[in-house]
Amino acid sequence: MTTIIAIAVFVAVALVGWMIAEGKGKFVTYNNNAQEDEVLAQNRRQLEEKGYTELNIGDVMRTIATTGYSAV
Repeated sequence: MTTIIAIAVFVAVALVGWMIAEGKGKFVTYNNNAQEDEVLAQNRRQLEEKGYTELNIGDVMRTIATTGYSAV
């Protein structure tokens, strides 16, 4: 009987935590300030100067080996 109560308490605490997290996600917003925007832009410029391009999922699937052990 105590195991059932413990599981019920665990589920209740998990649901309350989930509700709090969902509420924070919907009602609390985060905006970068000017200094953070400047740092992000500087990092992006440095990556582009080095020839970095961000790959989409199709590019990743074409370029990685997905054959399992034989890829090694």
